[in-house]
Amino acid sequence: MRVQELWRYPVKSLQGERLDAVDVGPEGVTGDRQWALFDRSTGYGLTARRVPDLLFAAARLRADGGVEVVLPDGTVTTDDGVLSDWLGRAVTLRAAETDRGPRHYEAPDDDEDVWDAFEGASGAFHDSSRIRVSLVSTGTLGTWDRRRFRANVLLDGAGEDALVGSTVRLGTAVLDVLKPVSRCVMVTRPQPGGIARDNGILKTIHRERASTLAVGALVPVPGRVAVGDELVPA
Repeated sequence: MRVQELWRYPVKSLQGERLDAVDVGPEGVTGDRQWALFDRSTGYGLTARRVPDLLFAAARLRADGGVEVVLPDGTVTTDDGVLSDWLGRAVTLRAAETDRGPRHYEAPDDDEDVWDAFEGASGAFHDSSRIRVSLVSTGTLGTWDRRRFRANVLLDGAGEDALVGSTVRLGTAVLDVLKPVSRCVMVTRPQPGGIARDNGILKTIHRERASTLAVGALVPVPGRVAVGDELVPA
């Protein structure tokens, strides 16, 4: 399998950036999930599980290593007041480097009638402490739009499920592939670019794939990954 696309998502649950090459380290893809929006009244982090509008804004890294958010109307901002007005609730944009402790995020059940909070990883704003880089193949996705699954690495080919428990090399980085990625209501959400709401996707993943799709890895040896790199045993 070879790298067909590379992605990072600087702000959790917002649209991200497609890359030609990127450094990968212990926190994952450089700049990935390094910011998140938090509700100021509850202290909970926001995700598109609970706030689908997040998927209609985008985030990108600035040249100085900071971040900027592009709202659906084209406004570019990091101002909490502007972001709060957009979402209709008081929110603040927080950086992972200044918020290292446990985090809790709003999340609904798959039926969306009730919701609770879940605890995410420390460091970058990943859901699981055992995932810093996520990988999925075109063979696994079939006709599903890869943007629904927000993987860092899209592989051309098939067979990533069999990598769980192994160590692989991608570019000059070494990855320990630890677990399949559990899926939730977020994969059903509408997104820009003509991606419509589709509850059938999650039902199919539950029924045919034991509720998982893609694999997650940690990065014991940092390195650089580029489109076209082959995934090989380490």
